[in-house]
Amino acid sequence: MTTTRLVVFAKAPLAGAVKTRLIPALGEQGAARLALQMLQHTLAQALAAQCGVVELCASPAPQDPAWQSVALPSGIGWSAQGEGDLGQRMARVYQSGIAKGQAVVLMGTDCPELTHAHIQQAALALVDHDAAMIPVADGGYVLLAMRRFTPSIFEGIPWSTAAVATLVLERFKALGWSAKVLPMLHDVDEPADLQWIPPLWLHAHSI
Repeated sequence: MTTTRLVVFAKAPLAGAVKTRLIPALGEQGAARLALQMLQHTLAQALAAQCGVVELCASPAPQDPAWQSVALPSGIGWSAQGEGDLGQRMARVYQSGIAKGQAVVLMGTDCPELTHAHIQQAALALVDHDAAMIPVADGGYVLLAMRRFTPSIFEGIPWSTAAVATLVLERFKALGWSAKVLPMLHDVDEPADLQWIPPLWLHAHSI
């Protein structure tokens, strides 16, 4: 029986280094506090999904001082993203998990709408699909689940553009893989995206 590995991909929520496009609206500290809250939310939802082990794949590495004061839930594993572009770093996660017979559900932390139910749906889709994706409105995706892997999926993808989700799905089609696309959600990257933040969160992150 295939086990499932839930991997949350995240940067340390350091002021001035994360959510930089939100700094004009929230300030450096406000943007960092929001990044931390989105990280905590995503980890909590991954744990609540109860689909498999939950791992934080971190940048910088887990032992870096940047993580020492970050309050995170218990019961998660840690790993380091390592070097390379986004595609290379994600590819290593899938390659290592799938080589061990695990299905890998990898998600980012930029989507406050992501819930444990969404994660469960993506994991369940792998019972009869090779991959599952939760796209976001800016053309990317917040979650990509796979039970198979080949490096070509992530090679030459223009990350952080509106073409990302479409190109990855085209790669799946070219490989003959079946992919389930779940309903679209919204990332929070720019000031206009703050409409997708729960109001109680925003009160805590104003300048």
